[in-house]
Order: sequence, then structure tokens, then C-alpha cells
Amino acid sequence: MDKVFKIEDLRPIRDEMTISRNSRLSDKTPITYFSLGKGTSISQESYDNTTVYIGAKGCADFLIGDYAAKHTISEGDMLVVPSKTLCKQGDGQHVALGDGIQILKLLRIKKENNNMNKIIKSGEVMKLKDLISYEDGSITNIDVVSNDTMKFVLMAFDEGTGLTPHRAPGNAIIFALEGKAVIDYEGKDYTISAGENFRFDKNGLHSVTADERFKMGLLLVLE
Repeated sequence: MDKVFKIEDLRPIRDEMTISRNSRLSDKTPITYFSLGKGTSISQESYDNTTVYIGAKGCADFLIGDYAAKHTISEGDMLVVPSKTLCKQGDGQHVALGDGIQILKLLRIKKENNNMNKIIKSGEVMKLKDLISYEDGSITNIDVVSNDTMKFVLMAFDEGTGLTPHRAPGNAIIFALEGKAVIDYEGKDYTISAGENFRFDKNGLHSVTADERFKMGLLLVLE
């Protein structure tokens, strides 16, 4: 896939249904697109490894821990659930963007090998674009979480700045969080705006140029 897309188009939200789909980004770090229709939920569960949820559309309540502490996640939010922690997802709410919730879920972020930025608090909902700031004439970068199989990074581009053409060592997805930029992928330009995504393959030649101030998340999986 070498074009701008939205996760909601890959796994649409359907009334009264919960739907999941393997992203096929990596065999080592399971990454799933899934949607919960309005009023649906998933039974309380826990995983042996840390789980990261990123909201793509809509909003829903997550009940975390033995006492079911309530956390609401919406578009552009991230929630980190520690290993062996009970979690229930669902009870989608109607919002301006649509019914239900569309989520990207990352599993098997191995705790023993995991490098988590100190600004990230487990069990708290965070707005991704607020975790990083702009600097005049510069590109800023924050490693959110990484291990030997994946890396999730936030970047903020001041107007007119950009990354020169380069290749990445794995498949990747860009999450546009704020503003607009142009991605040159294998010689073709694509404009990406907040709320949209872009996927590129391992070793795909690409660059990013910010026509205005632009923030993005980058999920890179390493085979």
C-alpha cells in the first residue's frame, strides 16, 4: 500500500458488530485494526505483555484493572495497558465523527526488552499531539516506546522543514496528528493531513516535507 488512507476505511465500524483485522505489518509484533460498533464491547481480558491502543475514530470507554477504572479513548489518543492487567473495551459512544470506535492495537511489547519514554504513564489516556512541541526552524523527535521488534516515534516539523529521501529498515505506518505535509514515496507525491495515514514498505524510498507545521506518529516494525 503506497497511498494515503484512513484506518476506518480498512476496518469500517458496523452497528452491533466487533470486527478485527491483522495489519500484516509484522509477524513478530501482532498489530491489529479493530472496530467496535455502538453499544458493543469485548469481555474483560489481560495479556502477558504490554498492550498499546491508539484511537483512530470515535470514542469508547476502557475499564482497566481489578477495580475497572474508567478511561475514555478517542481519535489521536494513546492508552498503554501493562502486562497481566485486566482490560475491557467497548461501550462505544456517538460522536461527531461517527458511531463506535476504531482502534489500532499493538500487542507483545515485551516488558523485559521494552524502552518506554518516562513521559508515558501506563493506564492513562494521552493525546499524542500534545506529547511533542514545535521548535522554530527545526524537526523534533520523541521515542515513545521501542524494543527489538518495533519502534513508535512522534515527530513535529516546523513549517518548511522536512526529511530528505531515505529508506527505513522495516514496514511502517505514519499517523498524521496535526497540520499537513507532503510525502514523496518512490518518486510520487502524496499530501497527508491530520486524521490520515500512510503506509510504506521496508526499504521504500521516501521523504517528508511540511508545507505548514505538522505533527505525526511513526510506527516502524523491525523484522
